[in-house]
Amino acid sequence: MRFAAIDIGSNAVRLLVEDLSFESGVVQTEKIAFTRMPIRLGEDVFESGQISKGKADQLVLVLQAFSRLMESLDVRHFQVCATSAMREATNRDLIVDRVGQEAGLRIDVINGRQEAELIFRNFSVSMLDPRRDYLYIDVGGGSTELTWIREAQRTLSKSFKVGSVRMLRGKVKPKVWDSVEAFLAKRPSGNASNTEPLTAIGTGGNINRMARLSGYNRHTPIPLEKLIDVHATVERHSIEERMTLLGMKPDRADVIIPAGEIYLRIMEAAGAQEIIVPKVGLADGMILEMFRASL
Repeated sequence: MRFAAIDIGSNAVRLLVEDLSFESGVVQTEKIAFTRMPIRLGEDVFESGQISKGKADQLVLVLQAFSRLMESLDVRHFQVCATSAMREATNRDLIVDRVGQEAGLRIDVINGRQEAELIFRNFSVSMLDPRRDYLYIDVGGGSTELTWIREAQRTLSKSFKVGSVRMLRGKVKPKVWDSVEAFLAKRPSGNASNTEPLTAIGTGGNINRMARLSGYNRHTPIPLEKLIDVHATVERHSIEERMTLLGMKPDRADVIIPAGEIYLRIMEAAGAQEIIVPKVGLADGMILEMFRASL
């Protein structure tokens, strides 16, 4: 069956189209199309509290195009989700209504917990060692979702207003970091020992790019020291050099530094010495959830 997911994030709007099937007890996926448009709704919302007419016009045009693309690809099942920027926009209801009228699409504005749950569903618990603890970190443009995992089960999750675009605009309040550190101090108890090494699991476009620059694949944990080196290397380049020498898009070249700072600060505060980067995102989780509901 063919599914599509539209993720309206704070930094970009993404369309993912995949074919999914269930064979021998395993979900098989084939990517058909992926399109990303850098509208950056968070740039407006984190400054003024609402989405400007210019950004709203862009969003409507992009979603109209995505709707036509899904139709051309014979997509029968799809969902549209919006995250941090849309959650906080004071005019979000007006935007949602306008998209419904002009693009024919219903937007589900999801909260931080729902966002974390959808993303985490991509990650197979079979890859987790039940004897070890994991800290799941998803950094977006407007928010960061953290989840403690013990004995291959999620035990505690929380969303924080810390994101790459929000940091770039200087809109992260110091007290938010106090809340992050308080959450990290709540490492769950159980059969695993709190003295055992902690591994982070990272998702988001910026950590995917950092993983690519590190040379490590999605099955091999990246040591914290290597991630620090990659971040420092990228930071030494100007934004223009990141685009020309490192092949980054403009809307990646500026946010990758604050995003890297978020991952590193959280890992260091939690005591995580390595990070696994499975290279999945919200759109993948949305499609997987729709597929499971269809069975």
